[in-house]
Amino acid sequence: MKEYGFGIAGCGMIAGFSAKAISEMEGGRLVATFSRTQANAKKVAEPYGAAWFTDYEKFLKQDGLEIVNVTSPSGAHLEYALPAIEAGKNVIIEKPIEITLERIDRILEAAAKKGVMVAGVFPSRFNEAAQTLKQAIDQGRFGDLTVGDMYQKWYRTQEYYDEGGWKGTKALDGGGALMNQSIHGVDLIQWFMGEVDTVVGFAEVLAHERIEVEDTAVAILRYKNGAMGVIEGTTSIYPGFQRRIEISGFHGSVVMEGSAFTTWDFEEERPEDEETKKKFAPRPTKLGGVADPSAISHIGHQRQFEDFVRALDTGSQPSVSGAEARKAVEIILAIYKSSEEGRPVKLPL
Repeated sequence: MKEYGFGIAGCGMIAGFSAKAISEMEGGRLVATFSRTQANAKKVAEPYGAAWFTDYEKFLKQDGLEIVNVTSPSGAHLEYALPAIEAGKNVIIEKPIEITLERIDRILEAAAKKGVMVAGVFPSRFNEAAQTLKQAIDQGRFGDLTVGDMYQKWYRTQEYYDEGGWKGTKALDGGGALMNQSIHGVDLIQWFMGEVDTVVGFAEVLAHERIEVEDTAVAILRYKNGAMGVIEGTTSIYPGFQRRIEISGFHGSVVMEGSAFTTWDFEEERPEDEETKKKFAPRPTKLGGVADPSAISHIGHQRQFEDFVRALDTGSQPSVSGAEARKAVEIILAIYKSSEEGRPVKLPL
């Protein structure tokens, strides 16, 4: 496999995880970082011997740079993605890929015109438990899917919002508990259940102060296959709980909490089911990003970056293409629209 040169544009908290993922992946190496703040650019670059820049044009001209990982505040992804695309770079963008459909579509159209690849970062898809559940769905083990629910009852302190200049703002965060945190679960539930037809949503600020976006949201969904479901996303529930996804059909049900299956039950049992139950049985584990946004693993990013370079090598599409990453954003925007207008909202918007 060819080794591709990666650059990181935006050196906030998540950039450190991206850099570690790139350093340990097969088929990639970190060649440059960019931040408007010199100290941040150096901090991410120097442990890996990469160049660092505070000038974005110079960053894009770095020798060996082929893939730009955009990790800036969400509502500024477009401003970094478009110049990278124009410079002929492939781009992999942190979630959400952008905060409006119009801005996402501008990125996708530019990439198509230039002939470069765009992906959105959703590392939860590369978790082994999620992959196992998706395989069972694709094999038809559930029969007709009837209900698909996602509960991401997380917690963030008031200080979390107060310390970051862009957190909790409509302009740069694009939304709150759904758009920033629960978007991972929203992506998973639509990946498992299929496209959403209609949502009825409620999104409010119930606990925090000085934020412009929701800390609590609940929605009812009807999927295009006729199944129904619920989404709950919060940053207002102490102490925070592992994300729970429940998939049910006429012939089986699975409940996934974090990376464990608390239920794996099918009408037609298979010999491998016992091994699956053992392998993904609940165990004492760290809560990850449930209450602390920095308490996450870089492994999901590593697997996704490896998927991206394999797609470049083979001329295929990455597992989470830009168009695929757009879907979760559209669902969330539909929930916001339903909450604001007090009515059901049909997709596509």
